[in-house]
Amino acid sequence: MVKNLDENENPPLPDHLGWRLWSLSRLWQQDFVAEMQRAGHSWFTDARATAMGHIPRSGLRQTDLIDRMGTSKQAVQQLVDGLENAGVVVREADPRDRRGRIIRYTDKGKAALADADRIKSLIEGRYRAAMGSGHYARLVELLEELRVQISGETSR
Repeated sequence: MVKNLDENENPPLPDHLGWRLWSLSRLWQQDFVAEMQRAGHSWFTDARATAMGHIPRSGLRQTDLIDRMGTSKQAVQQLVDGLENAGVVVREADPRDRRGRIIRYTDKGKAALADADRIKSLIEGRYRAAMGSGHYARLVELLEELRVQISGETSR
């Protein structure tokens, strides 16, 4: 006798936009991390990519990074420690508040950002080739339109 699995007893999950956006984002992220590692950034991971995505090239107070990431102080501390140990960022005293720390990119971090820019363009080129330029441009346009409508912000 074959045991029924829970998935077989429950109705299928609904197909929704959130799932499609999340799964495509996940595929993009995996591709991005793999390309960064192939480019020589063996320290580059999903979590570090996320943290770096919140740190402007001009630097950022660590407390602001916590707010931007919406995660715990301990989690951000651990991510920044890892980036600092990898030589990607440094923490400097905030001249406006000596108790605060500003996270800044090192030369190694700036080189990684330059590679990241190149790799993002490479990935987008692959998507454009897969979809065709017209469909790709329309997808970008529709996603931006949806973002603006939902957020109430203006277009970039």
